[in-house]
Amino acid sequence: MASKELTSANFDVAVSGGKATLVDFWASWCGPCRAMGPVVEEISDDMADQLDVYKCNVDEQGELAQRFGIVSIPTLILFKDGQPAQQFVGAMPKATLASQLKAAL
Repeated sequence: MASKELTSANFDVAVSGGKATLVDFWASWCGPCRAMGPVVEEISDDMADQLDVYKCNVDEQGELAQRFGIVSIPTLILFKDGQPAQQFVGAMPKATLASQLKAAL
C-alpha cells in the first residue's frame, strides 16, 4: 500500500479516522527524507491493519509544517484520535521505527 499525500484540505479528516495515523513530514530535496521513504512505505505495508500512513511535503504544505512545529525533517508524527501522540525526528532503521510505533500503539 502506498502512502497517500496530505494537504491542508484533507489533513484533519485523515488523522481523525478510526485507526492510528502516521504522518511523514518530508521534502524532495532532503537526503534523509529520501532515505526514509522506502522505510515508511514498508511500515505502511507491514502495519496496514494497525495504522494509516500519509506523507506531507513541507515545501508544499508550509501551513501544516508550521502548525505542528516541524523544524527538522524527516519528522514523523503518530496521531491517535486526531491528536499527536508521538513524534520521531530524523532517519532511523526500519526495525527501530517499527519497534517504537508498536510500543506507542
